[in-house]
Amino acid sequence: MQDKKGLFDKLSKIKREITTLKTELNQIDDKKEEWFKKKEEYGNQIKNSIKKIKEDKSSRDSLTKQVKEEKGKREQFNKEAKEKISELKELSKEKSQISQKFNIKEDPSIIKKQIEKLEFKIETSGMSFKEEKKVMKIIKDLKKKCKESEKVSNVWTKIHEKSKDIDTKKKSAENVHKKIQKTAEESQKRHEEMISLSKEVDELKKKEEEAFKKFIEFKTKFNGINDKLKEKLSELNETNSKVTKHVKNKKVEKQKKDHEILKIKEQDVEEKIKKRQKLTTEDLLVFQKTK
Repeated sequence: MQDKKGLFDKLSKIKREITTLKTELNQIDDKKEEWFKKKEEYGNQIKNSIKKIKEDKSSRDSLTKQVKEEKGKREQFNKEAKEKISELKELSKEKSQISQKFNIKEDPSIIKKQIEKLEFKIETSGMSFKEEKKVMKIIKDLKKKCKESEKVSNVWTKIHEKSKDIDTKKKSAENVHKKIQKTAEESQKRHEEMISLSKEVDELKKKEEEAFKKFIEFKTKFNGINDKLKEKLSELNETNSKVTKHVKNKKVEKQKKDHEILKIKEQDVEEKIKKRQKLTTEDLLVFQKTK
């Protein structure tokens, strides 16, 4: 009896241990999956950040190339402007020499404008004869000056053209410079964004590595508990077999004992029949069983 009780006590203990192990295993499994999910999330963030870094790098390189090309254009405009300035200096020198030689102090184009202005005044203002005569004398003197200044008019024209050309080159260089500044700022913005994202990637990699370590830690615990659970399940099957065998043996023993008792009772009934004694109800039942 003690043996039977010991087996059932052991069986109950194993079942409790299995229940505890299953609960612990489920908890560890949840933790394991939680850390694996975090690792995957960090991994996806890293992939997206690296993709953005590559896009920024491509954009930055393209903008840097544009800056280089625009600088080349600006240098060319500045170079051309310097050449024009050098030519302008030579023309100014030539103008100065001719002006000194012929005592010319004014730009012919300015004198012509003065003449046109005075002629228009005569035609439209309705001045007196005396005043008109006075203005006509001024026009005559201006025309004389203009004729003398024609000696440098060609030089003046070239100087104006060169000055205009220089202004155009300088303006073009300035416009290109503004474009360079804007493009360079955009390139720097992309570069700074790359640096910022690179730092984020480094931090994310640390977090990913830590999450992976935690995942491995809980996976190891999970495998350890799972092995214990397998051992307990094996022990449960073994103990169940022993209990089943024990119960079966007890049943066989009982059957054997019952058979022996029935045999004795059968002998008693047969003895009573031989002696022609009265049979009880129990005796009849025994007799039926044996038959």
